[in-house]
Amino acid sequence: MTAAEILDRLVGFATVSRDSNLALIEWVEGLLDTHGVAHWRVESDDGRKANLLARIGPAVAGGVVLSGHTDVVPVDGQPWSTDPFTLIDKGDGRLYGRGTCDMKGFIACALAEVSRWVTQELATPIWLAFSYDEEVGCIGAPRMIERLLADHPRPAAVIVGEPTMMHPVVAHKGATNLRTTVTGRAAHSSQVNQGVSAIHVAARLVTRIEDVMAELKAEGRVDEAFNVVHSSLHVGKIQGGTAINIMARECTFEWEIRHLPSDLFEELLARVNDTATGLEAEMRRRAPDAAIVTEALNTTVPALADDNNAEVLALCRDLLDERPAGAVAYATEAGQFQREGLPTVICGPGSIGQAHQPDEYIDIDQLEAGAAFMAALGERLQRK
Repeated sequence: MTAAEILDRLVGFATVSRDSNLALIEWVEGLLDTHGVAHWRVESDDGRKANLLARIGPAVAGGVVLSGHTDVVPVDGQPWSTDPFTLIDKGDGRLYGRGTCDMKGFIACALAEVSRWVTQELATPIWLAFSYDEEVGCIGAPRMIERLLADHPRPAAVIVGEPTMMHPVVAHKGATNLRTTVTGRAAHSSQVNQGVSAIHVAARLVTRIEDVMAELKAEGRVDEAFNVVHSSLHVGKIQGGTAINIMARECTFEWEIRHLPSDLFEELLARVNDTATGLEAEMRRRAPDAAIVTEALNTTVPALADDNNAEVLALCRDLLDERPAGAVAYATEAGQFQREGLPTVICGPGSIGQAHQPDEYIDIDQLEAGAAFMAALGERLQRK
């Protein structure tokens, strides 16, 4: 099967993160079985989802891990002009469908090459590492990485196939999603001296979150490799209050910190928490039960640093004709591999500008470039 044919099958599985990915995993396992490829599931706690590890080549140390996530973001409310879960070729050089670029295109390129890899005498293995729940906080990959390192010979390098237009990426920001709940005291809005508005307090804290970014820039904590050169803090959702004439007892907002590899998430969070502590003390002078509570909605996704990657970067550059390396602002599973000491870069077909969009697509020439990369990788790892 070609990469486009496999992509057609993969897009047909509606693996939105809230749903199971097991039908896709079972199909991939069947494809691997036809070629005699060893594979292992690493399931979620509830068994509704699974990572998939597979090894082509000898069970020896070294080799390359090709990592991709099987889940996609929802299509709810997006103005798609076609069925999101049917691969569409409009004859304009693009293939449309949810996940085409993010990132089933990369997975399709790898799977299309399996039939050739198994006929080659590889000196070191090619690993396939397909995860679940990347889109909701890179939840599935850590247990897959743990199983890989515990049960198998250690790989030499990891290539995470997020869409980079086939340019190697050596750094990305870390990411943490948070929820802050402000609890005040309700009162009639004509009696503002009797209550504490959770909305007003939350607004002050939201403003503080934005101010932290200005401080970081003023302190020179920037990295010009990124298009957003500083760590970013952003509030995406806010909800509170019951009526216009009632001082709100509760207000909740959800926000994120995307930190540079050179910044610590904990230090940035502490700047916001220090302000929250002061606001909470101020609230409690009028309402002893008032509180401000911030909780993490996901384990911090570690940043990917431009470090310990010389060999895998050289490999990508050799296979891609010396393309320059870069950095990206979005977070991936790459930092999780690097955290375990595995040299890691990001490189995959398609543009991140298409990710999560209605009428998501991948350019056919990008899919072909990804397939050519996989073919060149197999040739490079052949026994001489």
